[in-house]
Amino acid sequence: MVNIAVRAARAAGNIIVRNMDRIDRIKITSKRSNDFVSEVDQQAEAAIIDVLKHAYPNHGFFAEESGRQDEGAEYQWIIDPLDGTTNYLHGFPQFSVSIGLKHKLRMEAAVIYDPLTQELFTAARGEGARMNDKRIRVSGHVGLKAALLSTGFPYTDQSYLGTYLETMKALMAPAAGIRRPGSAALDLAWLAAGRTDGFWEFNLNAWDIAAGTLIVREAGGIVSDFYGNDGYLDNGDIIAASPRVFPEMLKIIEPCVRNSAYAKRYQT
Repeated sequence: MVNIAVRAARAAGNIIVRNMDRIDRIKITSKRSNDFVSEVDQQAEAAIIDVLKHAYPNHGFFAEESGRQDEGAEYQWIIDPLDGTTNYLHGFPQFSVSIGLKHKLRMEAAVIYDPLTQELFTAARGEGARMNDKRIRVSGHVGLKAALLSTGFPYTDQSYLGTYLETMKALMAPAAGIRRPGSAALDLAWLAAGRTDGFWEFNLNAWDIAAGTLIVREAGGIVSDFYGNDGYLDNGDIIAASPRVFPEMLKIIEPCVRNSAYAKRYQT
């Protein structure tokens, strides 16, 4: 299944790269404030689904642009054909293809592909994580002091911006730096490869993080929502980090959220 997902990701990546020299002519529409979809997103998603459907006609799909298909299927592919569309449309070289396979309630396989660098991150449950067929592990960094973190800023819904800025301020003090590249899937892949030590973000979609969370876990990392639970695919709130960084991140982020209006999301 990972091999089929790799084939699908590469097919999407070819479409994405092939269209880079015509970005100024790509048809773009706005789904909501600061949330864009291009014809490249749609073509890449169609290519992914075509490959996966050919191999697994009875599987379901949950994709960013086309939504849910065959929702009752036992296996469900969770797809972001172009994570980092805004970057792509500006020629900013930070975007990826993300494909995850969920069996019932558990992630089983994952692929994240950077079509520019051709770095390919893969994982299958219980078999570890790899980058271009080389085993990867999260960093061994201890604590937040001198840690390198990554994040994503609120851009479509800014109602929780104040809460987010509280977490950022609290984490910025001890950390060596905080990066915001613009593709949550790649943020998680880079964390799994030990390039960063921790990642957090609010209000993401399942397709942004489904593949990445499995890759992080298979690389030895820890993933949870802001209360230390496994609800991140449903509520979109995520902390991911190496084992000796995660507890300190959770200790800082959890009270910031619990004491804010944002906590109401967890009470409904």
